[in-house]
Amino acid sequence: MVMSMRATAAKASVDVVTDYLARMQALTADPDALDMTFGNPHEFPLPALSTAIRAQIDPRSVDWFAYKTSERGAQDAVAAGLREELGLPFQADDIAMTQGAFGAMSLAFALLADAGDEVVIPVPGWFCYEPMLHAANLVPVRAALAEGSFDLDVEAIARAITPRTRIVIVNSPANPTGRVYPRAAWEALADVLEGASQANGRRIWILSDEPYRRIRFPGVGFESPAGFYASTAIDYSYAKVMLAPGQRLGYLALSPLLPAAERAELRAALMPIGLAVGWGFPDAIMQYAAPALETVSLDMAELTRKRDRMYSALSGAGVEITKPEGTFYLWGRAPGGSAREFCAALEKRNVYLMPGTLFDQPHHFRVSLTATMDTIERAIPHVLEVAAELR
Repeated sequence: MVMSMRATAAKASVDVVTDYLARMQALTADPDALDMTFGNPHEFPLPALSTAIRAQIDPRSVDWFAYKTSERGAQDAVAAGLREELGLPFQADDIAMTQGAFGAMSLAFALLADAGDEVVIPVPGWFCYEPMLHAANLVPVRAALAEGSFDLDVEAIARAITPRTRIVIVNSPANPTGRVYPRAAWEALADVLEGASQANGRRIWILSDEPYRRIRFPGVGFESPAGFYASTAIDYSYAKVMLAPGQRLGYLALSPLLPAAERAELRAALMPIGLAVGWGFPDAIMQYAAPALETVSLDMAELTRKRDRMYSALSGAGVEITKPEGTFYLWGRAPGGSAREFCAALEKRNVYLMPGTLFDQPHHFRVSLTATMDTIERAIPHVLEVAAELR
């Protein structure tokens, strides 16, 4: 075997995604394709994004493009944003700037876990948790969300914990379900993890994956577990709210509720571990632009229109669908019970939805609302016709 065992495991766990991505790139190259698979932009970038980047292009000093770790201006902007959003006393030194949420999670794994440690992940959940953990020589352990409602199942998490558990990953608003978890879920999880940490003689961390935190529909609030459990780190990416996944900017934030000595130790480690994982800091331009990008957002009113149109059409036709509270996805049960059959039938009509098999959920499918409204309107009749045929 040429590859390492962890590389082999990582590849095996992500092959279903990379194979599907390659296939979709070929199929959706057709300009008439109605593509609602990945959360890619389908319209020109937000003008405010271009303006923020353009404003930082011209050098203002000889070291404008020198090596960058976490730029203080970016850290200050992030900490201020977190204080306002979460009502917690974040400071700049709690923040490590990273190459998107991928970089933030890689930093967290290196900072908090040792080889062979177990990390509990939600199911269904983002399909890159597992390969990232294998690549970091960590052991993913699945904990199912509540069947039907897709609520956070704290009892399932408790059952998944062993003496080797080091991190529990939670994701709210959640991909692919669109659920936003309430205060009661975090309080219950904090109680479970506090008890398990004491029983195991080893602290269990929460990694709160929050790249969709600012993509919530009207009337939906948000609370982070960082306000309820001190041993929490938050990863965030600007890619979602800006609809620009190719511009890598994110961060890892330590909960300010951490005891002072632990907080100081981890703060001091953020920069050297960021270097050790492969210089995981964002490019200079993106860090300089970060203060301006704190206020850049996709059009939530338009996204709400898309959600309501697609949800009403599907639910009105009898398709079992979860109404998302956040993210830009719809998650539903495939008519006829087979995601592969449902999506394959739509492909014959040049309509592309993501089968739940990518999330180990063979009976479900996901719709990305980053598609244009025109695409959604043109796709709906096909989706309803195929749904009727398969039921």
